[in-house]
Amino acid sequence: MSLEPMRDLLRSERGTLDVLPYPALLGLTFERDGDEVRLRLPFDPALIGSPERLHGGVVAGLLEFAGLAALLLALPDDAPLPRLKPLTATVDYLRAGGMRDTFAVATVMRLGRRVANLTAVAWQYDHSRPIATAKLNIILSAVSESEPAG
Repeated sequence: MSLEPMRDLLRSERGTLDVLPYPALLGLTFERDGDEVRLRLPFDPALIGSPERLHGGVVAGLLEFAGLAALLLALPDDAPLPRLKPLTATVDYLRAGGMRDTFAVATVMRLGRRVANLTAVAWQYDHSRPIATAKLNIILSAVSESEPAG
């Protein structure tokens, strides 16, 4: 599945990440503020794991898509989009996610020719009180002309 439609969508000021199945299922939206892309996960009772707590897998997915969004916008526009392969994703759960909207942003710490290193943070009502953070390492590999990018 190509990530070009997602990169094109992220060039907008705001929108719904409905070009990929999982973010569409979660109802993820985004808003850009300069180079930063803030994702919003609207609360839905179907996202509850244990009673009155947001499921950890949903939080991890939100962090991963925040990283993907930041990386897609950091990659040069004048080069073909490389194939992206997650190498590691380490999530630290800091406090329980409640029954409310959750937000996430990511920062590209290093963008090399073959690997990108990112950090992501998720919060609910106060950015200074994150519910989870993640460190993401993504392999960037060239795409042959016969296969789709991303």
